Amino acid sequence: MTDDRPLVLFVDDEQPVRASVEQWLGLAGFHVVPFDDAKRALDVMRPDFPGVLLSDVKMPGMDGLELLRQAQGRDADLPVILLTGHGDIAMAVEAMRLGAYDFLEKPFVPERLSESVRRACEKRRLIMENRQLRRQVVSDTGIASRLLGTSPAIEALRREITELAAADVNVVIIGETGTGKEMVARCLHDFGPRAKHAFVAINCAAVPETMFEGEFFGYEAGAFTGAASRRIGKLEYAHHGSLFLDEIESMPLVLQAKVLRSLQEKVVERLGSHQSVPADARIVSAAKADLAVAVRGGSFREDLYYRLNVAELIVPPLRERRGDIPLLFEFFSTEAARRHGRETRPLASADIAALMAHDWPGNVRELKNAAERHALGLGNRTAPTDSRPPASPSALPLAAQVAGFERQAIEAAFEAHGGDVQAVVDLLDIPRRTLNEKMARYGIDRRRFLRE
Repeated sequence: MTDDRPLVLFVDDEQPVRASVEQWLGLAGFHVVPFDDAKRALDVMRPDFPGVLLSDVKMPGMDGLELLRQAQGRDADLPVILLTGHGDIAMAVEAMRLGAYDFLEKPFVPERLSESVRRACEKRRLIMENRQLRRQVVSDTGIASRLLGTSPAIEALRREITELAAADVNVVIIGETGTGKEMVARCLHDFGPRAKHAFVAINCAAVPETMFEGEFFGYEAGAFTGAASRRIGKLEYAHHGSLFLDEIESMPLVLQAKVLRSLQEKVVERLGSHQSVPADARIVSAAKADLAVAVRGGSFREDLYYRLNVAELIVPPLRERRGDIPLLFEFFSTEAARRHGRETRPLASADIAALMAHDWPGNVRELKNAAERHALGLGNRTAPTDSRPPASPSALPLAAQVAGFERQAIEAAFEAHGGDVQAVVDLLDIPRRTLNEKMARYGIDRRRFLRE
């Protein structure tokens, strides 16, 4: 069976210390591999080593600082936490200068150690997933390089797009603003049989009703005042290719019959002309809500709906694929930093918590903008403050709700009893080991609640 716990390499020349740290971190949910020699630990570290390094500083042979140098030489993004019983300010400064993720002095508080390791493992996980995404974008010419993410929802969408792309049928894409509906439409075109021909997009909500016919069908010179020369319409220009009708629900009702006729006959007549011109395009439409509702409400023609909706794709909102949020944010911020010539700014645990707590009404578009601001160092908040009422707890997965309740209950108990561990154990009626595990899992430091 695969051990999916976060991996920690721990180096210390003292066997009792190795045993106690391995036991404590094991109880906190980590898979610890102990070493008594720094060189042996280096042998198992590769550039894509998925874990973190925890090491004592004072050791015979190669010490912790030299181990840090060599580990960073192999992978500059590897989080390294150093422990020492002989620490001083100069050593801590040198360790941080060399790139140490954290520096703890013995004897350390076990909860402080597990929290530091937890944050380091989370950072490493994001780094590894971000590298995988970048490799996909660079080397993968498939849909995975366009629609990023590892959540089941986005993987299912990629499979559906792959199947529909080859079918060459009209598709309606349903999704909220900012979810990436146009990207989905482009994937249907680029990975389908019409890829060598034009992909033409028109936003039905952005074109005034008086100009819609001219934009869609085109016109001849002199067809109306101001028509100085012939103009090819969007449908004719998309001949043999794909026409993307964004916000299709906004198409004026009086024009829908004309559009339907052109789609059925696969021809178009420019304004001011009686000649039919071939216009055979795959129609991909996008709407923010179910078009069937608009049909029942009388604002959208039923016959046009059935012409367009041979197949339907649902693009999930970002709040339904929360597992992708840190990964996408890290990817977008890294790309923005590279584009602007800035150093990549790391994500703190509080930043990740803020990202996961935000409801992202603007979806991936909003997330990408927030990542750009983060990369540029604009503002103190990673996730924007939501002006709407907070989402109800039921909008979160059950595990997240339970975790939030447990954390609040434990912190409230520590607050009530001034950080007294035994009092909290008695109040919550749980074993001391269980309390320790939950404190490590949720990053709760009882020292915050100690009273003078």
